[in-house]
Amino acid sequence: MKIVTTPMCREILDIVGITDYNLTKHPSSEYGDFAILLSESKVEDIDTLRIKINTFAQIFESIKRVSKYSPNELTDSDIKDYFKNYKIADEWINNSLNVQKIKNQNKNIKVSVLSKFIKDIVEDMNFTITDKDFDFLIYPDYMDVEESNKYTLVELPTHDNISKNPIEKAELRYSILLNINPSNLDFKFY
Repeated sequence: MKIVTTPMCREILDIVGITDYNLTKHPSSEYGDFAILLSESKVEDIDTLRIKINTFAQIFESIKRVSKYSPNELTDSDIKDYFKNYKIADEWINNSLNVQKIKNQNKNIKVSVLSKFIKDIVEDMNFTITDKDFDFLIYPDYMDVEESNKYTLVELPTHDNISKNPIEKAELRYSILLNINPSNLDFKFY
């Protein structure tokens, strides 16, 4: 089976040890007979495994699902061992006491989000999402957003402005969001 993937998913294949794949921005049956793509990707002429890599839990699950197509399928323990190389990710995957406290504190912070991928992260961090009377407007760096004295803007990096490694990408985004709550600074992830 010839696998095809996009640059955004490449690291997941590398993590699980799949080395024989075609890389393209526009996967089709021309490049392979099975695609591993982000869940939002639109492809019609090829069987596809759709994955999400916005949150640590999504990355974990994606590694697990993709590893079924690798020469050596990874166990949950193998994947957790990989996450140990990343401080925030490791604590989040293991739902540490720090993470539980942060989630408890974040529920009191009202945010508005302007992207589906950001919503995944914000929900995982347990912020309260609303469109009225919010404290922070969280948006991706490709959007132009007007400032307001009613809320604080929080920009999250995307695509070319961030590592292609999904865990490093998530760690940067989570650390930015951890910093909007001064109470979270008591927790030493970074």
